[in-house]
Amino acid sequence: MTVNNLSGSRKPTEFLLSLTVGPLLLGVLATDAIFSWLQTTGINSEEVFRGERLPVLHFPESGTQE
Repeated sequence: MTVNNLSGSRKPTEFLLSLTVGPLLLGVLATDAIFSWLQTTGINSEEVFRGERLPVLHFPESGTQE
């Protein structure tokens, strides 16, 4: 009788496991997409702070006004 109980309880376990695989894979893909977006945002903000995308400012010479 214990063999019948073990095999009977195995089916719901496999079913529950198969239900959790889909959301788990979606979570992994979503985490990868978020990480990629954060990395791209970090690289772009670094470029702004480095000054490559800032406009060039022309200052007048300080020795001409006396």
